[in-house]
Amino acid sequence: EAELRQVTHKTIAGVTGDYERFHFNKSVARLYELTNVISAFDATATGGAWAMREALETLVRLLSPMAPHLAEELWRQLGHDTLLADTLWPEADAALTVDDTVTVVVQVKGKLRGTIEVSTGASQDAVEPAARAIPNVATAIGNRPVQKVIFVPDKLVNFVV
Repeated sequence: EAELRQVTHKTIAGVTGDYERFHFNKSVARLYELTNVISAFDATATGGAWAMREALETLVRLLSPMAPHLAEELWRQLGHDTLLADTLWPEADAALTVDDTVTVVVQVKGKLRGTIEVSTGASQDAVEPAARAIPNVATAIGNRPVQKVIFVPDKLVNFVV
């Protein structure tokens, strides 16, 4: 449920910005991503029918500028008696558009050896031990001393041996 809501609100923010910049192809791509997440979501198993409903209504509302007739029909199928054109544009919840974790690339001598998921804004002291624990990284470093560690927060750890 939380993942579906987060993807829904990220899509709202992204599509809104794309429409403002006339990037309609990006909007369509974001709507496809949301559709894929909705399709994979099992509302009956999680009891998240409310999250599914929010996502479907948001998808239809975001689709309306590009396919107004289709969107109006889908809006009716969702059980609404009012026109979709009379509803307000959805607002993204800023708290749901922020990622809690990021994928950090781990390299040894500039070659990709793995990736790790860490919390956003994690310090080098927290990321480096997790990066060293990756089997490919440990093998690539071997018994050689690490001369330098290049750390770019939320993006990269590179061990120079």
